[in-house]
Amino acid sequence: MNGIPHATIAKLCQSSPVGKRLPDALYVHHSALCHLDPQLQCLEQSARQHLPSPNGFTLVKFSLTQPKLSYLTYPDFDTDPHPALHHSTQVDLSTGQVSEQDYSRRPNPPILHRKEAFVAPDYPHFETFQALTQAEERHELLKDSHHIGTQQGWNARLQQHGIHIQNHQLSHSPRSCPTIHRHRAAIVRPDLSKPVRVALEAGILTPATTFFDYGCGHGNDHQRLARQGFTSEGWDPHFRPHTPRIPADIVNLGYVINVIEDPAERREALLNAWNLTQRVLIVAAQVLLDNATQGQIAYGDGIITRRNTFQKYFDQQELKTYIDQVLEVDAIPVALGIYFVFRDEAQAQSFRASRFRSHATTPRIRLQVKRFDNYRELLTPLMDFVTERGRMPIKGELPTESEIVQEFGSLHRAFQVILQVTDQAEWHQIAERRKQDLMLYLALSNFGRRPKLSHLAPETQTDLKSLFGSYRQACTEADAMLHSLGDLSLVAQKCQSSPVGLQGSRSFMVHVSALERLDPVLRLYEGCASRTIGRPDEATLVKFQTQKPKIAYLFVPDFDRDPHPAIHTRMEVDLRTLRVHYQDFKPEENPPILHRKEALVAPDYPLYEKFAKLTRQEEDWGLLDDESLISKRWGWERCLADHCATLQGHRLVWRKDGNPYTIKILRSQMRARQKQRPDSAGDDPG
Repeated sequence: MNGIPHATIAKLCQSSPVGKRLPDALYVHHSALCHLDPQLQCLEQSARQHLPSPNGFTLVKFSLTQPKLSYLTYPDFDTDPHPALHHSTQVDLSTGQVSEQDYSRRPNPPILHRKEAFVAPDYPHFETFQALTQAEERHELLKDSHHIGTQQGWNARLQQHGIHIQNHQLSHSPRSCPTIHRHRAAIVRPDLSKPVRVALEAGILTPATTFFDYGCGHGNDHQRLARQGFTSEGWDPHFRPHTPRIPADIVNLGYVINVIEDPAERREALLNAWNLTQRVLIVAAQVLLDNATQGQIAYGDGIITRRNTFQKYFDQQELKTYIDQVLEVDAIPVALGIYFVFRDEAQAQSFRASRFRSHATTPRIRLQVKRFDNYRELLTPLMDFVTERGRMPIKGELPTESEIVQEFGSLHRAFQVILQVTDQAEWHQIAERRKQDLMLYLALSNFGRRPKLSHLAPETQTDLKSLFGSYRQACTEADAMLHSLGDLSLVAQKCQSSPVGLQGSRSFMVHVSALERLDPVLRLYEGCASRTIGRPDEATLVKFQTQKPKIAYLFVPDFDRDPHPAIHTRMEVDLRTLRVHYQDFKPEENPPILHRKEALVAPDYPLYEKFAKLTRQEEDWGLLDDESLISKRWGWERCLADHCATLQGHRLVWRKDGNPYTIKILRSQMRARQKQRPDSAGDDPG
């Protein structure tokens, strides 16, 4: 049949890019037959004509020792982790004779392992099959494979290891209680843990506060803080069980609740840490990013790791809900998997509001007026206060009030002197910016429990009354702005009209340093994401999706140094589901890269002119004509090579090995482009 020598068939099978190769046969899923050598495809099509039912099979078995093909039926191939063989039809290629065997009623049928080996990598369930195989290998379930080729042999292996499989996930059998070594989850860190670093950066943890690390592990955090002059101590049930658990201003429960497999004990740990907290409790736990648990052994509501430790991977919103319900609080997200819980509601609200406070610069002195010059030192605190709050101070708020009033009669008269030497419009802009900051804070507080006016700090209450007239009016305006986010076309419009940021066909991207320069609607849009995860402290860029309610944070560590830096990681938040999707590009040889960096930052960014000059050069050279071809590193390198160009820092130069005739043509094209814009002088490196 078909006339292909069997030795050729065997050779083609052994070199096949798809299928499971065994010493005596090649097994291929029906969906992967198209990836075989054309001769094998032709052979299989010829053999299939002899089948009573030509389309009812799952696998094709090519024998390497005999001129035979077998068609194997596994009805539950996709759904059963280790499906049983139901039926086999064998075709003798030399005679065309067909023989059949029915396995469906046998008590111990053959079963499959390593299902990903039978299919092509683009098969819909390939990754699920592969993850299961990897998990089984880690737990040595596939050793001595001749013992597990049948249903009974495999069941015995699973029982021996105390494991069962459901939905392609390993889990311990109900009667099997694994020995969990919690202390192995403790990590020896070379520096302070992220929760403690975040507390320091936020100004929550200071040398004036006391610190207690509940579940301190090896004690890295509290020992380092003690060496830096902090009053700190720590307790751990394994490493420091005899240390007294004492109250402290700041209590850290860092990556503790996620390693406790007993839900009741987990809850108790959270409550115990809260009971010790006098000001702020820091709660940190592992957060689920996509398929972080795939291929692991499930146990309870978490997984068992290779080191026999337990890990509960929370969803970010699930973690907040858990903290809120157990402690009856409204926890504040400050980073992915990290929350602050305040004892005092006013302090909590002041902290929330401070996170949306944009930077403002005191208006510069434009004129020389003798009366101002004589009292400049006295008037500076008043200028600083109005810059900070966007309003005039009320009685008792300014420490130097009595001295100013004694000299000028009132604070308002003193400020009139300031207005003589500054631009009044700049003070109005500061007031408007502070008003927008408060609107953002109030709009986002509507997602949780919006505070009563009496729960706000006195200075915030005064801010609201001065800038809005009343708390009710402030809430009304904030809610109106929040409601506007339901119109994605408005978000897209604000992106398109933004004076800072890089426009895309379906997105808008901006450097984190320029976020506060955006329209309040866009700041609120980003706030809806950061209120969920806390803006990642390593984020370099924020990417707005203009057709879907999604925000992404991009980490680009070489943004300033590299003229076309690679994106290392991308964390996207779906604002409808609050789920987080994470991508890591670091291992990739051809990662996405950035162009036109000056568009991402504000004009006062320190390196703005350096970035802009490079972009002008690259436009003149025609390097940015088709940005779809240069979005990744390899495409960009090809583009540079095609244009005989190379980069020296943020400057283009001709390649020394470039073809002189090609360079001559490229120079001519460059000069033509330069003539089309008047500011091109001097951009040609020569």
